[in-house]
Amino acid sequence: MAQAERAAYRPLATSRLELNLVRLLCRCESMAAEKREPNEWRLEKYVGALEDMLQALKIQASKPVSEVISEYSRKVDFLKGMLQAEKLTSSSEKALANQFLAPGRVPTTARERVPATKTVHLQSRARYTSEMRSELLGTRHQGLQEKLAEEMLGLARSLKTNTLAAQSVIKKDNQTLSHSLKMADQNLEKLKMESERLEQHAQKSVNWLLWAMLIIVCFVFISMILFIRIMPRLK
Repeated sequence: MAQAERAAYRPLATSRLELNLVRLLCRCESMAAEKREPNEWRLEKYVGALEDMLQALKIQASKPVSEVISEYSRKVDFLKGMLQAEKLTSSSEKALANQFLAPGRVPTTARERVPATKTVHLQSRARYTSEMRSELLGTRHQGLQEKLAEEMLGLARSLKTNTLAAQSVIKKDNQTLSHSLKMADQNLEKLKMESERLEQHAQKSVNWLLWAMLIIVCFVFISMILFIRIMPRLK
């Protein structure tokens, strides 16, 4: 029953200061529910002005009842904490800070069905959850890219190592081939020299044999002539 009465409660301004505070509070709640630029500075200034007005309202002679003051303080603290959470770097920190924020329990004006700060709280929670999901997917995608880059780098290093090894083998083969060609040239030169020497030796042998045969033929020819001349005399 008490909760139902509290939910149906609508604060009525009892002074001009409270009226101005309610108007500025509505403006801040409306700005907090809207999408703002990162360099938006007015909301923070307005919340600072709300704090000053709330402090002045607390010491005013015709101040509202304690429950109303407490509700104003709750909403101002929520807006202040929301701005502080937005300044955090990571979405996980923002989401954690948002969990500890306490929105208002009752609407600020009679036109509201649900407290505006509660709506802002739910919007912020959904936004930070979406940002966390995006960061998680982005981190996973980045991790895959880094892993792929490392694998490509490893393949490049392996290819470089294999290329250097192949170049070393080819260089050694070229050196071996060059040495073999050089040895073949040397052997060819030696073979050529030996062939020339053998040819010269063969020519010398042929020349001696030819002279020997000529001498034998001449000797036989002379012997036959002498034999022919001597034989008739003997008869």
